[in-house]
Amino acid sequence: MDVALLSRIQFALTIGFHYIYPPISIGLGLLLVVMEGLWLKTKRPEYLQMTKFWTKIFGLVFAVGVATGIVMEFQFGTNWSNYSRYVGDVFGSALAAEGVFAFFLESGFLAIVLFGWDKVRPGWHWFATWMVMLGSHFSAVWIIVANSWMQTPAGFHIVDTPTGPRAEITDFWAVVFNPSTVDRLTHSFMGAWQAGAWLVLSVSAFYLIRNRHTDFAKASMKIAFVLAIVASLGQLTTGHGSAVTIAETQPAKLAAFEGQFEDNLPNAPLSIIGWVDEANRQTKSLAIPGMLSWLISGDTDYEVTGLNAFPEDEWPPVNTVFQMYHLMVAIGMALIGLSLLGGVLSWTGHLFKMRWLLWIMVLTVLLPQIGNQIGWAAAEVGRQPWIVYGLMKTVDGISPTVSAGAVMASLVLFTIVYLGLFVMFIALLDKKIKTGPGTYGQYAKEGRRA
Repeated sequence: MDVALLSRIQFALTIGFHYIYPPISIGLGLLLVVMEGLWLKTKRPEYLQMTKFWTKIFGLVFAVGVATGIVMEFQFGTNWSNYSRYVGDVFGSALAAEGVFAFFLESGFLAIVLFGWDKVRPGWHWFATWMVMLGSHFSAVWIIVANSWMQTPAGFHIVDTPTGPRAEITDFWAVVFNPSTVDRLTHSFMGAWQAGAWLVLSVSAFYLIRNRHTDFAKASMKIAFVLAIVASLGQLTTGHGSAVTIAETQPAKLAAFEGQFEDNLPNAPLSIIGWVDEANRQTKSLAIPGMLSWLISGDTDYEVTGLNAFPEDEWPPVNTVFQMYHLMVAIGMALIGLSLLGGVLSWTGHLFKMRWLLWIMVLTVLLPQIGNQIGWAAAEVGRQPWIVYGLMKTVDGISPTVSAGAVMASLVLFTIVYLGLFVMFIALLDKKIKTGPGTYGQYAKEGRRA
């Protein structure tokens, strides 16, 4: 394998492993604000109980997320120096803003959230929880600004330098609000909220199956289902908005998503499931005629741009992108159904007696994670062969002095280390779940003291 492919695999490994944790912390942080706010309003000890328990889980997720995120950023200098030199003025600004305005905010107040229960007044502790939640969301904002600029560059010009051309910012806010930022940001938030909500739902369902901490589990599930429903429906609407934007700014990617080869095709079908034969430029699928045209424009006669409008060397791997995109959509629809079904049954009390459905809820914690990973991969692979869409190809962004052997060696080492970190994370998470949230009476006494 060549250096470019190995470097792409290495970056996919590191960012994929890192991306397990930030979505959980974003969704869980929002739930912590709600849970603690309910405790402050009602003084009911079960809300204090769940806030303290899920705060411990949040701390564990945050720690592993930080450890994996730092490594990821070093690769821009080691493996992708040509890319970093070309876009450093733009990309570096967004990453710097993430550190200054998001990471420091989140990590600075996290100590109060974790250890400040007896050190500050309850209202100030809730304020710290708000800051941690906002910090995790702001972190996503700046990372997605940077990545969205790679998808739809704006607010820059190209200047010649002694080391070659490079992009420089001419309008910072045009960079921030480039054409795809808002759609991709809201879509990512919905996925993150689902990841946090379904972690709470999964653990709560496990407690109910084991007949442990049942009051805690029922109360946690009712709160988490609200977020799961909002996020799953929000994922559908923001995904539609993102697809409309892609049709305008990255038509080759949308064509790959749908396996659409014919150019300027009216009444374009929306594929439900299928297989793409790239060699013969055909897609065999179960499809709804005219639905793609209608979803993009509101008119079935709208002509959709196909892959035939682009040189073949500018196509992404079409069938790979097609399958990832449709798996993401299928997971999203499944989460809508499970969220609505579980929410209704939990509020009526029937869910707590349905062991088979509770087991499904336990396992569903994997679906948001798979959906987030597959969705991100579809967006990144669908952009190929461009690392900065329309400006720089991926093969031109790699470091010229890095050898394939060096990348392979570091890839093997990263894999070993990350597997160790993941085993450690699962072991610690399992220990905290088995230990449980403590007794109801304990938190009743703490609530009265507060």
